[in-house]
Amino acid sequence: MSTIYRLITEDDTSTFCHRVSEALSKGWDLHGSPAYAHDAATGKMRCAQAVTKKVEADYSPDMKLGQQ
Repeated sequence: MSTIYRLITEDDTSTFCHRVSEALSKGWDLHGSPAYAHDAATGKMRCAQAVTKKVEADYSPDMKLGQQ
């Protein structure tokens, strides 16, 4: 069994919340607090949330993390 990690990032819109909610509905767990920062290049606020999940497979760099 392995623990895998993803960092979900998105502009500060409802899309970010939906992406995190989708991950939670697929068995991912929140890892730490969300981050919020200004992207000077686009002038927008960006959000980030780390998530982890225990999977039966051995970790491989070829894994499609969002599909686990």
